[in-house]
Amino acid sequence: MGENGGVFAAIIAGERDTFKYYSEGEWKVSTSGKTVPIVNPTTRKTQFKVQACTQEEVNKVMESAKIAQKSWAKTPLWKRAELLHKAAAILKDHKKPIAECLVKEIAKPAKDAATEVVRSGDLVSYCAEEGVRILGEGKFLVSDSFPGNERTKYCLTSKIPLGVVLAIPPFNYPVNLSVSKIAPALIAGNAIVLKPPTQGAVAALHTVHCFHLAGFPKGVISCVTGKGSEIGDFLTMHPGVNCISFTGGDTGIAISKKVGMIPLQMELGGKDACIILEDADLDLAAANIVKGGFSYSGQRCTAVKVVLVMESVADTLVKKVNEKVGKLSVGPPENDCDITPVVTESSANYIESLVMDAKKKGATFCQEYKREGNLIWPLLLDKVKPDMRIAWEEPFGPVLPVIRIGNAEEGIHHCNASNFGLQGCIFTRDINKAMLISDAMETGTVQINSAPARGPDHFPFQGLKDSGIGSQGVTSSINMMTKIKSTVINLPVPSYAMG
Repeated sequence: MGENGGVFAAIIAGERDTFKYYSEGEWKVSTSGKTVPIVNPTTRKTQFKVQACTQEEVNKVMESAKIAQKSWAKTPLWKRAELLHKAAAILKDHKKPIAECLVKEIAKPAKDAATEVVRSGDLVSYCAEEGVRILGEGKFLVSDSFPGNERTKYCLTSKIPLGVVLAIPPFNYPVNLSVSKIAPALIAGNAIVLKPPTQGAVAALHTVHCFHLAGFPKGVISCVTGKGSEIGDFLTMHPGVNCISFTGGDTGIAISKKVGMIPLQMELGGKDACIILEDADLDLAAANIVKGGFSYSGQRCTAVKVVLVMESVADTLVKKVNEKVGKLSVGPPENDCDITPVVTESSANYIESLVMDAKKKGATFCQEYKREGNLIWPLLLDKVKPDMRIAWEEPFGPVLPVIRIGNAEEGIHHCNASNFGLQGCIFTRDINKAMLISDAMETGTVQINSAPARGPDHFPFQGLKDSGIGSQGVTSSINMMTKIKSTVINLPVPSYAMG
């Protein structure tokens, strides 16, 4: 692992590419004696191995988290913030080895991998700052604002932690979407148990080590790895869990049906629609469609997943998009290529099934479909019809459908007929149309004259329908990972009020 020696030596188990899990402030090898292989999407060979933790080990983690959380909640807010700032600096200092993991585990282009780590450090620091402000302030209410009451009750409210937060990030941003859950949980006084995705687990373990080096108390942070089939349900349904923050796909829907009465923060899939009106700046639209649809090979929940373009400008737009698609570099992530292999062979097979369905049903292929292993060349499909699977399903790959529409209402209808509702975007020079269409789109966020995006990380980020529950973003997450505690001071009725 190049620079993993020194600083990250503690997380390596015996052989170089096998990693430990983190429990009670220590890096440990599982008693199962088993590991889970992580396959490099580019070479399609095992790159790393992580521990296959047992249910007993999960129990131990939950037990220590519960105990550690009690004293962590009593730690002064400024001190919790100080430790987060320290972790942020350590994370940024070690961006190179962590980015290297992202390149090998999830085939993220080297440049984007380094950016993800730096952005994550910034998020942790921002969260520490914001948390000190939000949590340092409560409310004071008086009873006589409600009819029939004298001024005899003073209510003081503050935000208190929930307890133990279970964080489950996805493969595509295993560092950023780990810290976006870890940092708000910790500043609010919760303990956190991280269950990283298999692809991306090693980058997540490196991230956790940065928090370990910052000096967080034992048990406040834990990280368990293993097979979802063995510990997935056991973790999510564990009685020691007081809140779940999950980013991913359909698994989130399954989790929300099984868990008990605890707060859920779910950011699931998207079929983000891009509506192009006749008066749009087509160069701007084309640039955003290519960036939004094909960066990180389309493996982003906020990727442009369907283009809904007015028929009168469709030919021009498709031509401009195709010119830009033709310039995208395709190859290994080490070379900083625009299009890199998708995360697994099963993902590639699923994307291919959507492409073949579109072919069979008569879509226009703007490029030849080409695949080598997990590497799929970028493909724009024009004249896609609603009977094609690609019109509705989320490929999570570098394949983008174009549907031609006769009016804006058609575009809104297609967007709202989806079972997803994460983000959407509109390209127009008319602010009135932009606002009216935005109001009509059933999505958590609408971008005007830009591709969908999650960041900046302090913006609220939420989905409707099958795209999730609750809102993410620094402030939203801190609020979601706390609950209101009220203390009411009861005073005697003053003599002047007795008549």
